[in-house]
Amino acid sequence: MTEYKALFTIAYLPPVQYLAHMIASGGAIIEKHDNYIKQTYRNRCDILGANGAMSLTVPVAKGRRLKVKTKDLEISYDERWQALHWRSIVSAYNSSPFFEYYMSDFEPFYSKKFRWLFDFNMELLSLILNSLDVDICIETTAEYISKDRPYIYDYREIIHPKKAFDKEDPDFKILKYRQVFNERFAFVPNLSVIDLMFNKGPEAIDYLEDSSLL
Repeated sequence: MTEYKALFTIAYLPPVQYLAHMIASGGAIIEKHDNYIKQTYRNRCDILGANGAMSLTVPVAKGRRLKVKTKDLEISYDERWQALHWRSIVSAYNSSPFFEYYMSDFEPFYSKKFRWLFDFNMELLSLILNSLDVDICIETTAEYISKDRPYIYDYREIIHPKKAFDKEDPDFKILKYRQVFNERFAFVPNLSVIDLMFNKGPEAIDYLEDSSLL
């Protein structure tokens, strides 16, 4: 049987869909030679707060260049986004069953300054995979990988906050779990994986494995 690998863009605290397919793959490849595109998961995540779903965005410094490769994208610290993001995460998940279990692992990412968005996201991804006790081989591209490469599932354009995952990705199965504001809102699917982790704890891995139909 041919083993397929899965190709992804980088993602800031990626959505459940991203982790489900990554764990189901025979190995993951992270694209670092694509051009930065606004309003994608490269520098955005979605969480569930007291007022509903909300997006957290890491500001980037593009300078005067019209096109910037993902690997060359620098984080901007002109505004205190780290404090805002961490305050939002704490406010949203402080009462979740497993927030205290994971809190000390995530908190340092909101005080330490990373120059490159790629490094920041990759270290967060490593933390998430380790927390889930997932051992998977992750490669980064040496050059841009063209579309329709054999033996590769290409999720670079499929996993996108502006695309309907229930229509664009038939291999992603939406499963419900109890969220913090379950009594206030209907279930909100495909939020950042931290929503799943803080609510389900060690059982999050079982949920992710059941969410990919591959």
